[in-house]
Amino acid sequence: MENFLKKLEMPEIVDMLSEGLCSSCKDLLQTRLQNLFSDNTNGKFNGKSLSSGNHSENSSDFCSANTSSLCSPEKSFASSTNGPHQQESSSWSSTRTPGSVHSSKRQGHVTSSSPASVSSRQQSLDRLDSKVAQNDTFAKSSNGVSNEQVVQKGLSLSPEQEQIRFSQVGRKKDFVYFERVNGKKTNVLQGLELHTRVFNTMEQEKIVDYVYKLQRTGQNGQLKERTYTEPKKWMRGKGRVTIQFGCCYNYAVDKNGNPPGIVRDEEVDPIPPLFKAIIKRLVRWNVLPVTCVPNSCIVNIYDEGDCIPPHIDHHDFLRPFCTVSFLTECNILFGSNLKIEGAGEFSGPVAIPLPVGSVLILNGNGADIAKHCVPGVPAKRISITFRKMDDSKLPYKFKPDPELQGIQPYSLTKLPKQQVKQAPPLQQTKQPSNDEVDTVKGTSKNSFHFGQDDFPPLGASASTHRPKTNKHR
Repeated sequence: MENFLKKLEMPEIVDMLSEGLCSSCKDLLQTRLQNLFSDNTNGKFNGKSLSSGNHSENSSDFCSANTSSLCSPEKSFASSTNGPHQQESSSWSSTRTPGSVHSSKRQGHVTSSSPASVSSRQQSLDRLDSKVAQNDTFAKSSNGVSNEQVVQKGLSLSPEQEQIRFSQVGRKKDFVYFERVNGKKTNVLQGLELHTRVFNTMEQEKIVDYVYKLQRTGQNGQLKERTYTEPKKWMRGKGRVTIQFGCCYNYAVDKNGNPPGIVRDEEVDPIPPLFKAIIKRLVRWNVLPVTCVPNSCIVNIYDEGDCIPPHIDHHDFLRPFCTVSFLTECNILFGSNLKIEGAGEFSGPVAIPLPVGSVLILNGNGADIAKHCVPGVPAKRISITFRKMDDSKLPYKFKPDPELQGIQPYSLTKLPKQQVKQAPPLQQTKQPSNDEVDTVKGTSKNSFHFGQDDFPPLGASASTHRPKTNKHR
């Protein structure tokens, strides 16, 4: 950790260490760090002052650890409205609608109004990642590896970066909504998980740039015929671009009479290197299990108004599978009965926002009982869905990729306890009765909003102040 700090300047260390602190605590922390830096002429941390004992302000200058855990966001959020950190904690519970998220017209540049999971807090962390990434890139280049080769390595991180980034991933696994299915009360969301901050802003830009490069390659006829599909936009909600890798999948009966599902005698291009790097991270960071490593993927490129209609994914693909979101936050609807309200407009009992850089896992009832759909998106959006094919449905010429074999999950024992940080979470609103469901333009009053206590990072315990989930009776 000390070597990592030596690479940073004082303002960057302040950003990293002051996450979740109130303004007074942050000021005091900054004063202490200025004292540590005061003897250095280069503005860098040297580690020598940490044990000098010359900067031992009374601990009472900080908020009491017994009452606020040094202004821990999860505790300050749960405090009364008269508490000392009301202003700081309010930003954690703010919600953003998909309409407030905008993407730049410049291809590949993520400039969305940050949802709660990609907030100013995350932006400061991204700056730190950028700093260390620059150092790593320079070091690799100076060892005879070109910058182009460094980019081709995809999403590789130094051990220091991976420790920090892994600890910041938010994970929500307790989605609940009960419906009567075959006369039995069933939680149709069981098995859903949402993992946030899996990809930071820099990584999102790299992935989006690469997707647009693939799109241009497909438009130029340089991908296999069934890999790239760009239908004509003959009405609202129709015409999203799809790029398939690993297998050819039919959404409906094709011109040759092949039914929906994997077409085993068709060939598409193999999974590209950057997408394999994404798969490795998903498995390594415990987002997907090692027993279900994806060997196929499909890219969806949405223009404003494009959608995905209600469906359940074909069982030619195993569970769980996942979708990664880029460029624009949007809602995904779930329910055993989703309604089509118009062109690109759907309604259902549950709406879950998908932050950019997040990964939604579909498994259990959430994959097999509840249908899901994406109403017409508010702005340009990209999603990548990763799935593992059933062995009995593999394309006839399919060969396992050796790069995707033997991926091992990241071990928590390698993560210093002090580096596990609380992450901004999701908070579920009260679940309404069936007659309260809003059926206008794919929204639902039973939405999951970003709040404080539902989204602990891996290895962090849930808050004792966490509100109980309301269940539909």
